[in-house]
Amino acid sequence: MMTRAECLSVYGSDYYIKKKIKDGELYKISKGVYSKKRYIPELAVVAYKYNNAVVTMKSAFYIYELTDVVPDKCDLATTRDAAKISDKSVKQYFVQDDFFRDGIETVNYKGYDINIYSKERMLIELVRYKSKLPFDYYKEILLNYRKIIPQLNIQKIQDIALEAPKSNKILEILQLEVF
Repeated sequence: MMTRAECLSVYGSDYYIKKKIKDGELYKISKGVYSKKRYIPELAVVAYKYNNAVVTMKSAFYIYELTDVVPDKCDLATTRDAAKISDKSVKQYFVQDDFFRDGIETVNYKGYDINIYSKERMLIELVRYKSKLPFDYYKEILLNYRKIIPQLNIQKIQDIALEAPKSNKILEILQLEVF
């Protein structure tokens, strides 16, 4: 994928960009996003457009195959001082600056690198947003987490939980419902 500015540096002018699009050598994927491939997953496009954001919540649970529920919007976390994302296909979560960076990984999603919270961080997010998620959805993901607990880094989970707001409550729920 390329931005308009990158296309201009490669092709030289808007005329040549439009010519490449007309010839089928370049595709306009979204406003300001171009690609030599015709089809790109929407989540990859959104993650590319908002590269300072991190994929979280329902989108991350789906990518990690902890649920088969396809999210209706792309969930992105940003710092609290970030600009509001006006894209209707995005649900934005504002996260405290000191907690925002904990657990960010780069994962290959259908051939495209995206910034996403780790499975360990997403377990903390699941517990943090427990009351805002449908009960059946929460239970499905929780049961899937129980199946993969041996694959997770328990120390990393505890470290992230201690950094989270209301860490005592999170640790208590983790102990009661997960471990």
